Amino acid sequence: MKVIGIETSCDETGVAIYDAKDGLIADLLYSQIGIHQKFGGVVPEMASRDHIRKTLPMVSQALAIAGCTKDDIDAIAYTAGPGLVGALLVGASIAKSLAMAWQVPALGIHHMEGHLLAATMTLEPPQYPFVALLVSGGHTQLMECTAHGQYVLLGESVDDAAGEAFDKVAKMLGLGYPGGPEIARVAEQGDHKRFTFPRPMTRKPGLNFSFSGLKTYVMNTVNDIDVVSEQDIADIACAFQDAVVDTIRIKCGRALKQTGLNQLVIAGGVSANTQLREVLDREDGFHLYYPAQSLCTDNGAMIAYAGYLRFIKGQADTLDIKVHPRWPMDELEAM
Repeated sequence: MKVIGIETSCDETGVAIYDAKDGLIADLLYSQIGIHQKFGGVVPEMASRDHIRKTLPMVSQALAIAGCTKDDIDAIAYTAGPGLVGALLVGASIAKSLAMAWQVPALGIHHMEGHLLAATMTLEPPQYPFVALLVSGGHTQLMECTAHGQYVLLGESVDDAAGEAFDKVAKMLGLGYPGGPEIARVAEQGDHKRFTFPRPMTRKPGLNFSFSGLKTYVMNTVNDIDVVSEQDIADIACAFQDAVVDTIRIKCGRALKQTGLNQLVIAGGVSANTQLREVLDREDGFHLYYPAQSLCTDNGAMIAYAGYLRFIKGQADTLDIKVHPRWPMDELEAM
């Protein structure tokens, strides 16, 4: 059984093929960073147009790499949301058109469930139930996961997500896009003791996140320096990253204590942050799981795998082209 996965939710085009016996047999990813970098963020219309150019050729390339033809494909999975509506429509339209032409089912996959399941694509995956931290450019969420498709939202960002805050702070500091890797890079040269930034919403009960105030604190710190040097940038980046990571650590600890669980899965683009992994790895009382670095960013592999798991449980969508730019994960159908 083989399932193609198509990911076009934002600024990366991913196409992969998952085989029930051999696992990933093709995995292609094209990043649009070069297109959006000069704008300091994603331009939705440009993202959609580039997905149109790239997706079908990548499908053909993936089939060639896997050594199979359209007749070997049993289902097509695509990202149905959340994400940029135009970008999502490109992937959905291509997936449904191919499904109709190839006479196979199409399955709309939740983007964040794809990230979550990427962390289970290991030789020793976590076993349900567990707590998941889904942390990316558009989302920072804590979920209690009791089974595949059974998710309870514990807390989420009430304003900027962690990844979005990284991008905006990087722009303040004159660094490149995307902000996460740039902040992490310059923070390696920073002095952890020079600045101490607040850990937002950690003195209040609850599991929600807020990074907007931290972003403002960074801006005020920058404005208080007459001439910002490279060392100033490194020190501020270091303090900002420390604050975000420590905030996440505190909230994850609370979520585990509240649920009584001892497994934590972190997934999404920000889960690639080395400091975040190291800090959580040092914590006692729970087991930590996360995807391979290559599966942290948006990718077709996670959509193909999520599609495979839902396909074998009987999910199949109509050929109507519907996407969900906003899509709460706890509304998903349980498997």
